[in-house]
Amino acid sequence: MRIRFASFKLAAALAALLSLASTSVLADKTYRLNLAETWGPNTPILGETTRHMAAMAEKMSGGRLQIRIDSSNKHKAPFGIFDMVKAGQYDMGHTASYYYKGKVPNTMYFTTVPFGMTAPEQYAWFYYGGGMELMEKVYAPHNLLSFPGGNTGNQMGGWFRKEINSIEDLQGLKMRTPGFAGEVMAEVGVAVTNIPPGELYTSLERGTIDALEWVGPALDLPMGFHRIANYYYSGWQEPGAEVQFLINKRTWESLPEDLQEILRVAMRTAAYDMYSESTHLNSLAWQQMKEEYPDVTHKVFPPEVMDALRAATEKLLKQEAAKDPLTAEIVESQETYLKQVRKWTNISDKAYLDSQPALD
Repeated sequence: MRIRFASFKLAAALAALLSLASTSVLADKTYRLNLAETWGPNTPILGETTRHMAAMAEKMSGGRLQIRIDSSNKHKAPFGIFDMVKAGQYDMGHTASYYYKGKVPNTMYFTTVPFGMTAPEQYAWFYYGGGMELMEKVYAPHNLLSFPGGNTGNQMGGWFRKEINSIEDLQGLKMRTPGFAGEVMAEVGVAVTNIPPGELYTSLERGTIDALEWVGPALDLPMGFHRIANYYYSGWQEPGAEVQFLINKRTWESLPEDLQEILRVAMRTAAYDMYSESTHLNSLAWQQMKEEYPDVTHKVFPPEVMDALRAATEKLLKQEAAKDPLTAEIVESQETYLKQVRKWTNISDKAYLDSQPALD
């Protein structure tokens, strides 16, 4: 009996030592992840977000978590992020989920929806209104986790070579606009195409397209669209455009819990920082446009066009929701939350802005 008890104590002590040794090894181990992004290496705001996130993760982890970033010029597949991360070719990705609506239609709702939530409203929906749980349902079957990756705020409606005065002016117009907005535009007669960011200027210059929607002044100005198309329209299609961090599920599960939490915090912080930076840089870029490029004319789509776009949006959302129970769940969640949160937005931010004089 004594021999057995001694053996038990020896085994328990050995197990404790092995556990301590294992913990020490994990604490000392460096985890190196690879991230592919849709954007080019010098893309303002978007490209900076991944680098901010990686720097924060490395610093908070004491160097145990290191993330290498490959831009689109390196991996050559700006719209291939979903597949590359799913397959494990990359551990992480930074992209916009609505680029993959042809592959997984339900992904598009997590970037933005026309006439939908603004950035603050959408962040509230993600973190407190069930959005994260719905996003997990969509991505889990593909061996992926998805996290909000940064918001551009309300995007502009696009650059047009000619003024849009009626719905007839949109008939046959060749335009680059992605996501659900592209389907809405197609519904009202626009010939829609999706073109990688690096080809936008050339396509507009050569007349391959007549108009395009990119982001806002801070990202549009460096692209030079104002040299070709002078009519710059306010938006309706992306009131709170959120990009995404994608993570291979096996990669995520291979990380110790503390590094998972560090990565989660780094992504969330970098995402909100992108929203703040976007607001700041858009204000500077718009001021520069007004001063240096007086031929650029800011426009708002006429009520007739807005009514047609809104009607088309509602029609298509109903059609999509009828096809798939998960789509219906996502659409209902967003619409219900919008009705709730917009009441507060209207009596707070909107009422405040409406009460203020315009600032030149």
